[in-house]
Formats: sequence, C-alpha cells, structure tokens
Amino acid sequence: MKLLNLNISFEQYAGLNELNTKDKLLCENAELALKGSYSPYSKFRVGTAIRLASGETILGSNQENLAYPSGLCAERVALFSIGSNQPNAIIESMAITAQTDHFQITKPVTSCGGCLQVMAEFERKQTTPIEVIFYCLNGEILKVPSVKSLLPFSFVEDRLER
Repeated sequence: MKLLNLNISFEQYAGLNELNTKDKLLCENAELALKGSYSPYSKFRVGTAIRLASGETILGSNQENLAYPSGLCAERVALFSIGSNQPNAIIESMAITAQTDHFQITKPVTSCGGCLQVMAEFERKQTTPIEVIFYCLNGEILKVPSVKSLLPFSFVEDRLER
C-alpha cells in the first residue's frame, strides 16, 4: 500500500480591488450575468462569465424549471453555449458568483460536482488549464489555476473516444 497526498494551491483575495484588471472585469461580468438568472423557486441567482483566448466574454446564469431537475447551472449554460457555438474556442478563465435576497452570502460559492465534471471535460478537450475564480460579492475571492485543482479525480475513460 502507498499513502499518497494531493495538494491544492489557490489564491485568496479580500476583494475586487486586489485583482488584476482582466480578472476584476471578469468578476464584474459574472455579476452582470446574475440579471439573466431565472430562479423563481430558490431565489438563488448564479452568474458566470467566461473569458476566451480571443478576448470575448461569454455569460451564463442559472435557469430553474418547475419540473426539477430540468434546470441548469450557470456554469453549464455558459460552457454549453461555447461548445455549441464556438466548439474550437479556448477558455482562459471563468468567474462564478451568486446572490440571494434571503440571506447574505459571506463566502465564495463554489461549483457543484456536475459543473466541475463539465468544466474538467472542457479543460481536457482544449489541453490547457482553465483558471477558475469564485467571487463573493463585496467579499472574498478564491482563484485556482486549473479545474484539475478542484476535481483531481474527474471521470476520464479514454476508450470511449474510439
């Protein structure tokens, strides 16, 4: 038997003013994406902004449906939009934020497991890391260099590609 360890490195910021200009703008775009959220049931709005290597920014927001679980998270809305409209685009970075009227969110909200797996697939397909920024409105920000940092054991089965 071997005992192995995984170490995850990430950056922590106190707020937007500590970020570089590109990352600050991406977080602000994620905040704008909240306006497109359709969340009449949970009242929990999530916004995502994705920066492509071309410089273009793609937005996504969570979309709920009365026939739960037919809705979709903000991350997958944005990623699937890229996948269907720009299948060869390279994703550099993505920022995710959340907001609700029911309570104050005091820590960054992270992606669910389903979104992490989709993010990992995009990273694997493009063979370059996707930086992920979890942005708490008016609060702390966490930044990881790669989706692999968040989901080191993502589902991969190379034989399915044959």
